[in-house]
Amino acid sequence: MSPLARWCHRHRLVVLLVWVGLLIGLGAGVGAAGSAFGNSPTSQNTDSARATALLQHASNSAAGKSGRIVWQPEDGKVTEPAAERAMTEALGRIAHAPGVATVTSPYTAGGRAQVSNDGRTAYATVAFVRDVADGQIEHVKELATAPESARLHIALNGQAFTVNPAPNPVADAMGIALAFVVLLFVFRAVWVAVLPIVTAIVGVGTSAVALILLSHVISLSSTTLTLGSLIGLGVGIDYALFIVNRHRANLKAGMGTAESIAKALDTSGRAVMFAGLTVVVALLGMLTLNVGIINGMAVGAAVTVVLTVLAAITLLPALLSLIGPRVLGRRERRAPAGGADGTGWWGRWAERVQARPKALGLVALAVLAALALPTLSLRLGASDDGNLPTTSTNRQAYDMIADGFGPGFNGPLVLAVQAPTAADRAAEVKLVTVLKQVDGVAGATAAPMVQGQTVGVVSVVPTTSPQSAATSDLIDRLRDKVIPQAERGTSMKVYVGGVTASNDDFASVLTGKLPLFVLVIAALGFLLLTVAFRSLLIPAVGAVLNILSIGVAFGAIVVIFQYGYGASLLGLGAAGPIESFVPILVVGIMFGLSMDYQVFLVSRMREEWAHTGDSRRAVRVGQAETGKVITVAATIMFCVFGSFVFGGMRVISEFGVSLAVAVALDALLIRMVVVPALMHLCGRANWWLPRRLDKALPRVSVEGPPDGPEWPRHPAREPQPAGLVD
Repeated sequence: MSPLARWCHRHRLVVLLVWVGLLIGLGAGVGAAGSAFGNSPTSQNTDSARATALLQHASNSAAGKSGRIVWQPEDGKVTEPAAERAMTEALGRIAHAPGVATVTSPYTAGGRAQVSNDGRTAYATVAFVRDVADGQIEHVKELATAPESARLHIALNGQAFTVNPAPNPVADAMGIALAFVVLLFVFRAVWVAVLPIVTAIVGVGTSAVALILLSHVISLSSTTLTLGSLIGLGVGIDYALFIVNRHRANLKAGMGTAESIAKALDTSGRAVMFAGLTVVVALLGMLTLNVGIINGMAVGAAVTVVLTVLAAITLLPALLSLIGPRVLGRRERRAPAGGADGTGWWGRWAERVQARPKALGLVALAVLAALALPTLSLRLGASDDGNLPTTSTNRQAYDMIADGFGPGFNGPLVLAVQAPTAADRAAEVKLVTVLKQVDGVAGATAAPMVQGQTVGVVSVVPTTSPQSAATSDLIDRLRDKVIPQAERGTSMKVYVGGVTASNDDFASVLTGKLPLFVLVIAALGFLLLTVAFRSLLIPAVGAVLNILSIGVAFGAIVVIFQYGYGASLLGLGAAGPIESFVPILVVGIMFGLSMDYQVFLVSRMREEWAHTGDSRRAVRVGQAETGKVITVAATIMFCVFGSFVFGGMRVISEFGVSLAVAVALDALLIRMVVVPALMHLCGRANWWLPRRLDKALPRVSVEGPPDGPEWPRHPAREPQPAGLVD
């Protein structure tokens, strides 16, 4: 990669102009085309998806948005004159508002069921036309909340009135500021703190506008940009830091700026490219799951990583060329060339690990296993209004409905009944009667079918909340026992749908695919590391430890979001199941990031092994010389990921917590304790590869060409430890 580095050094202004032009060009495209993000988490091959398709085909009105207005008087009942008059007038104005199709009021004969049994809670349903504008919905919100006072509390929820928190730019700024402070504190040089951040911002900014344009071509979730920013800032700063750190070491050794940049890119730059490749492979591996919303997020994150790597190997060398020796602090520039090895505390720690590998390795593994233990109780689902902070109007409406009508009223099951004959319609009536007697069902009602209608709708209200495991059990019981018995002897077909059933199906699909996905990603990582390091043991250890770090990530989100410990203190709402697609994405992202640290650590070890043939020295020197930069990189990622916990979006907060905790512990315990401890115990077996496999595998140099003669030139032919056979 040295030719690329030298070209960027000679044409540094051209490189800068190309990146600026790319940003401006893509930005102009976004200004002209806008965005086309969407959300579609539903799996198409499920019972709930068939129910949704059947209902939408039978009724065009199903496509329009709807919302719910809920109110409770401070004292008294909703039928008292003051409350009834205020809400009746408001609902009348809403009925005549632009974009509104119908309003169902509890103060009409057909809406009496919309008043709770105790008379303290009531709700109205507002159905909008299919092409309603956002401004029209906002106007209805204003009309709905106008009567609110100290004596009358009003809240809104439902699809049309859902308040989706916008991405918080403060989270990005907080992560960047913390990263700057960490870099400045550790390296005591302003340019070392500035350059990685500038490189990452350019890479993330370019990917953001590219993804906005890409949303017109493929289906991308609205959270793709935030997720891309989270990953891009973390890996972008880290990748640039590894190159800058190697460049600084070269300058301290007496190299000139041009030679140092070329050497840094030919060593750390190669490792950055390989590390970026592992992240992209892990992310694109999610495409094998064939789930629309995950496919979009995976592609978006992969595009971000690719562009941050490109920025690190092109823009960064140009910036380093402009800065020159100022990348070193004043005291470092005055120090004699080659004076200090710079390992310091990490050199002493590497010697301690070498001296006591068993004890330290076992302690670190015990801590990691304990932190990963909560993963065994991981439960996937979907967050809803009940998980929002209590200050949210959606959460307040959710609680009022649960208080007045029961927790299951917030997530009724919608049964689509295909009943083409009179006998089938009679069977539907019997089904409703049976459903009312089923344990876990609070009520069941069937919408009247008009002449010629062949699809009926049955609403089933569970006794438990939408997120409850008991509700999931009820869905399974209806599908496995109740409905098959009702269908027997008829041509009636019944499908359980609705938002609650759709979320449960989506979670079940992903839960079933998660173990296989972990194994596939682990196998891909094993293959990449085998090619890179000409070893079987190092990739095997890396794959197993990467799975352990993923377990730590899952354990963190289970404790905080599922158990609820500390969630309220962090402003993350109530406890609930983990968002269904979060673990899949965490597996792909975390496997890639932990592979990064493995690559940076072991590539330096292998470089030393190639020069000396001393395995113990190679492990010690590799750990000592990369320990500082790996822990600083992990600290930066912790700061960046952790800042997104406060971004206001529960799903992004789950990503932030899981990745922040896992990255920190992966670097501190796995890469700085467990990996070197195991490699010390294995000795020269670390570098063993069967001769035939060595010949068959392609040769990829992650650490760059050696400075001097490589030892051993053919590790597979060296004498092996007892018990190892070719």
